[in-house]
Amino acid sequence: MIDVRPFNTLGGADHGWLKARHHFSFAGYHDDARTNWGRLRVWNDDEIAAGTGFDPHPHRDMEIITYVREGAITHRDNMGNVGRTEAGDVQIMSAGTGVVHSEYNLESETTRIFQIWIIPDRRGAKPNWGAKQFPKAAREAGFEVLASGRARDAGTDALPLNVDGAVMATTLKAGQAVTLDLAPGRAAYLVPAKGAVTVNGTPVGTRDGAAVRQEARIEITASEEAEIVLVEVAED
Repeated sequence: MIDVRPFNTLGGADHGWLKARHHFSFAGYHDDARTNWGRLRVWNDDEIAAGTGFDPHPHRDMEIITYVREGAITHRDNMGNVGRTEAGDVQIMSAGTGVVHSEYNLESETTRIFQIWIIPDRRGAKPNWGAKQFPKAAREAGFEVLASGRARDAGTDALPLNVDGAVMATTLKAGQAVTLDLAPGRAAYLVPAKGAVTVNGTPVGTRDGAAVRQEARIEITASEEAEIVLVEVAED
């Protein structure tokens, strides 16, 4: 099963400083058919104007992953963490028992991010934040795991998560393909940050979402040069 969710069908809001599109129900947008995909709860496609951002606000019991597509985002939290994450790189925040953070675009250009929330396997974990550079050259024509709580990714360079799931990315030249096996009981959701692809023969355009389950293998072929972000999680 592959459910394509075209970008122009996503929910969203324009706050002036923030232009947001929501793959799943979020804030003032609600769609009973798009509340989550397994453990994946939120996938926001955000454009943040220069010199603006999210003022300090709280979270708890959620794994929050930020994939920077263009520009950079600067993080600050009440645990004392401060960091700037640039395009192509990733930051994670395990909210656990509670954290207050801000996210600002301190650059002179618009910053574009994917913000992904995954429901953790256990509540009340110790809060954690981390960020890492992931050179895109290392993921050409193959998935690189960026953040994970899967047992098989322990000891790798992936940022840690408190969930049996993973966030990964790949870049493909036109005509290149990559495959990913999907075990029973697992679901995937992918978005081309750039370019267009087919997923098991189904076309998926730039910033469209593709929700996948009950497919033993996913084959992604680039119709044009593409950058793909994918989340793999338990179905429930």
